[in-house]
Amino acid sequence: MSSTRDSTATFEGYMRGLFQSERANMLRMSEVNEVDHQSMQHMLTEGCIDWQGFGQQIAQEANELLGGADSVLIFDESGFAKKGEASAGVARQWNGRLGKVDNCQVGVFAALCRGDMATLIDTRLYLPEDWCSDVERCKKAAIPEDNRQFQSKTQLALAMLEMAKQRGIQFGYVGIDGGYGKEPAFLRAVDEQGCRFVADVHCDQTIYLQDPNPQVSAWSGRGRQPSHRKPQCASQRVDQWAAAQTANAWRRLALREGEKGLLAADYLHAQVWVWDGKEEPARCWQLLVRREVGANAISHYCLSNAPLDTPWQQLARVQAQRFFIEHNFREAKSECGMADYQVRRWDAWHRHMALVMLGTLFLVKQKKAGRQQWPMLSFNDLELIPK
Repeated sequence: MSSTRDSTATFEGYMRGLFQSERANMLRMSEVNEVDHQSMQHMLTEGCIDWQGFGQQIAQEANELLGGADSVLIFDESGFAKKGEASAGVARQWNGRLGKVDNCQVGVFAALCRGDMATLIDTRLYLPEDWCSDVERCKKAAIPEDNRQFQSKTQLALAMLEMAKQRGIQFGYVGIDGGYGKEPAFLRAVDEQGCRFVADVHCDQTIYLQDPNPQVSAWSGRGRQPSHRKPQCASQRVDQWAAAQTANAWRRLALREGEKGLLAADYLHAQVWVWDGKEEPARCWQLLVRREVGANAISHYCLSNAPLDTPWQQLARVQAQRFFIEHNFREAKSECGMADYQVRRWDAWHRHMALVMLGTLFLVKQKKAGRQQWPMLSFNDLELIPK
């Protein structure tokens, strides 16, 4: 019984520390609580909590709050700058928060978004290939053997997509960042799971304006018999196609109210075909190109496998909701100590993130409850409300 009470007190102390500490590392958290940092470390590394059930409970409560046919399950990553080489998964790699390659850990996250509210519901720590080949290093960081096989970030995202479906999370679309949308195999895997997506892609994405009808060339009877399919028409890059469109082809759409007023953007839309060079048929998808009002440069190229009669305005609004996972990251880091952890182990990292998800879910609930009276209520406002 004493152990249960101690675990509950430590759990509550950790959550208070995430909200109350100026920097939510364990030393600072222990200064605003009666729980010492060793107890908090123990909680994150020992089996005193059903963490699997805890994660499922967070996802289910998020689904009750934000799930629905008009919701978007968004995948994105976030980097956490670290010193040294002992923390699980740490390496010199791209840190989007800093906008450069740096020594850091990278987590792939899933967020459930509806309207202008989003909350994180799942995560996986990315393990670079160098880690997977170093058994001793993995042991020291308590990385389970089942997780030592290299998995790309898109594979981690697919695992979370499957988990979301198993948990009964309700969403109408999957929102995908350009770093993931540039991977043809990933988009096809999402498509084959029966999920509609709106995915940012890079400017060099190739498209066909008509069905390329890839075929194996007839054999002339001389030389090696052809075995590879070839498209029957020419492809082009999405940026080349967009550059060839007239000014009248752009259409403006008001997206939402922002802090500086109404946010709107200009769009191009077309039905296109994409082909990976291997499949028998090409896939007929929709292309959406976004340009911010008053800007000359294009900000987003997007592909979607939504039915062809889906209004482009709906796709544009789904794409725009990706903003809210970035917003959720910023608020989780500034208000819930997301990046301030002091742990090296694999399990402790995931458990810290689970507690952060609980914190952000609580704040989203309060934000939604207070939305009618205070439309622009933020996480920071909730933090500053007198206790």
